[in-house]
Amino acid sequence: MDQITLLLEGFSGALTPINLLWVLVGAVLGTAVGVLPGLGSSMAVALLLPVTFSLDPTAAFIMFAGIYFGGLFGDSTAGILLNTPGNSSAIASSFEGNRMAKSGRAGKALATAALGAFFGGTLATLVTVFAMPLLVSMATMFGPAEYFALAAFAFLAVSSVVSESIVRGLLSLGVGLALMLVGIDGPSGTERFTFGLPQLFDGLSIVVITVGLLALGEVFSVASRIHREDKSVQIIRQGRAWLNLSDLRRAAPAWLRGTAFGLPFGIIPAGGAEVPTFLAYGTEKRLAKARGDKNFGSIGSIRGVAAPEAAANATAGTAMGALLALGLPTSATAAIMLAAFQQYGLQPGPLLFSRTPELVWTLIASLFIGLVALLILNMGFASLWAKLLLVPKHYLYAGITVLAVLGVYAMGSSVVDVWALIAIGLIGLLMRRFRIPLAPVMIAVVLGPLAETELRRALAVSAGDPAVLVASPFTITLYTILVIITVVSIVQHLRKRRSAGSGPDRSADDTVSSHTETTARR
Repeated sequence: MDQITLLLEGFSGALTPINLLWVLVGAVLGTAVGVLPGLGSSMAVALLLPVTFSLDPTAAFIMFAGIYFGGLFGDSTAGILLNTPGNSSAIASSFEGNRMAKSGRAGKALATAALGAFFGGTLATLVTVFAMPLLVSMATMFGPAEYFALAAFAFLAVSSVVSESIVRGLLSLGVGLALMLVGIDGPSGTERFTFGLPQLFDGLSIVVITVGLLALGEVFSVASRIHREDKSVQIIRQGRAWLNLSDLRRAAPAWLRGTAFGLPFGIIPAGGAEVPTFLAYGTEKRLAKARGDKNFGSIGSIRGVAAPEAAANATAGTAMGALLALGLPTSATAAIMLAAFQQYGLQPGPLLFSRTPELVWTLIASLFIGLVALLILNMGFASLWAKLLLVPKHYLYAGITVLAVLGVYAMGSSVVDVWALIAIGLIGLLMRRFRIPLAPVMIAVVLGPLAETELRRALAVSAGDPAVLVASPFTITLYTILVIITVVSIVQHLRKRRSAGSGPDRSADDTVSSHTETTARR
């Protein structure tokens, strides 16, 4: 009851004309920056951080609430329409979302993402208000071995699920881990894959890898096929930006499953929203195979957009709770938000609730308001975003290239980053050409440092005894589930190959495979 009373007081502070204006401004600016190829929600907060310094803390953080969730929707919008997600948390949504856009359902994909963002974000914020003590206790149960098990689970589960071939999935995982290893090894001080360049001592930025692999790789892929136009991959530029009752029935269970994946991950520092979005996507892919859903992986499935989007925003909601209650940033965007708090002389944590409760609860209330504002704005302007597909291809991809190169150069003012961007873009071209999935690369790059650090910590604590990695019920359960998933995935792949090689259904399988190949090459 105390929490309800405090939340109502927060709404009384947030529901003023000037504060509503700041929420709206933040939502529009966050979406506008997030939707630009090469930029993302974390960059939206970083770029707009100086704008708020002239505001009082309450107005500033209310504006940040709009930027926070607005940037997330912008990330997904760029991924769905242009296959260039602004942040790694939107990669999973872009797989099926971009296929839907290319099959003429761009507006429907954006509507699915907007409703999923609202659904996941609202439930997560409610959990933040009412179940924070439980989430904090869950977070304290994780040690180095548990974090490593979580990363290993994400590595192999994603590699075995999202690819048509487990070998290709593992190859993609290896590429990601190799990119992650570039830089100086902290404990030993050894150079790894730096080629003697001091600019690479800090490693490759996730922005360079994401923009190169997804944005520039897509540009190179389109350019390589520019004189071989294929009617089967023509973009049909139409589609209603709304979901009918049948669409809602298909999306609702996926929203619930995605939210369930995202809720616990916002409270634990396990790579932000990447793990739950990929796990949600993998779950929907397995369920689609069980149902015989031919849309998944070919022309795009609503469930493949709904689940990752709900997971990403659910993680963002509980991540805000972790930041406020514990002072623990569990994502890049939350880390920038922590810097903003410190800029105002505030330190998130338990003392923040006792010293400035009016700020905390007004901010939490503004999260709800920001989600409603974003839902109204994005459902209304989804068709406008979809009109990005009407831009002529040569102008569109030239613009993406310029923004990608300028964005990467402006980030570090390093020519080496630009050359790395081009090299990774060529790797992305080869991966598309040989139908090697991109998701395992991204999950390896994002979670690789976490896995390496926690593995070393676990072995250091146990004096080198590897048995510590399977010494808790959580790790045993996770590895058991991983083995089951891998075995089931191998069996499914073998059955699919056997059925594709013989039987009357060969032509249908070849048709789906051919469509998937042309989509991947696009």
